[in-house]
Amino acid sequence: MFQRQQDGVAVSQTANDMSGAHAENLFISEKLAEVADLLSGQGAGPFRIRAYREAADFVSEMPNGIREVLEEQGTEGLVDLPTIGTSIAGAIAELLQTGDLGMIQRLRGEVDPEKVLQTVPSIGPRLARKIHEDLGIETLEGLETAAYDGRLETLGGIGQRRLRGIRHSLTEMLSRRRISRPVGKMPTPPIEAILDVDSEYRRRDREHDLPKIAPRRFNPTGEAWLSILHTKRGPWRLTALYSNTPNAHRLDRTRDWVVVYFEKDGTAEGQCTVVTETRGPFKGRRVVRGHEPHRFVKRH
Repeated sequence: MFQRQQDGVAVSQTANDMSGAHAENLFISEKLAEVADLLSGQGAGPFRIRAYREAADFVSEMPNGIREVLEEQGTEGLVDLPTIGTSIAGAIAELLQTGDLGMIQRLRGEVDPEKVLQTVPSIGPRLARKIHEDLGIETLEGLETAAYDGRLETLGGIGQRRLRGIRHSLTEMLSRRRISRPVGKMPTPPIEAILDVDSEYRRRDREHDLPKIAPRRFNPTGEAWLSILHTKRGPWRLTALYSNTPNAHRLDRTRDWVVVYFEKDGTAEGQCTVVTETRGPFKGRRVVRGHEPHRFVKRH
């Protein structure tokens, strides 16, 4: 009797586990489908849209839980599944770990970069604002790059001990979202390509030749005013839109600062901000924030 009762409990637990896994799979599927819908409405490439739709369909029909794959095989195990490439594997891992997807916030124009930066231990509101204002960083991936290429050390109040702590925290937070790679500076698109995307974005915005989104932040009327561009430069996929952050509004730069997000086959991702320099030898010229000393500039 006891054995049968125990088996009954085991069967019940298995059914509950499968039910929970199925519900989680559906949640992941819905988020991937939402990305596809947003990309479609914003004029992204058809291959990218189709990739997210096919991944959403596959995950919804999986007989076992996709979390089980991530926990047992890591992100590489997700990539081995049909229809799921490296970029989508990273998105799935982020959803499973955080319950949210930064990409959706970016596509909606809802990113609050200072709050994103504050998710890293030892980075409080004051330092987060300084990182965002002085370096133009809006994502954890961008912060990681700055932590290794020397830019983060240029800010006051970040000694070697604190820098090591930030690097360690970022490694822990980001490692399971992406395919394994050596820790260090992430590859980025050529600066000339970023400036070219910035130029295309601002030109097409002036010509009213881009889809517009209605960000929730700083938009009480719900107006669709924020243009968004999805494009490619070589192997890089890039998304550009004007900065809709508290600092951009405070300094009246919402029609000047252009945030460019970039991704390369899931092996590299990040962001940068292109601005019109207001002082110094580059005054009046478009520059990639954080790369001014290298003289990668372009005239209006």
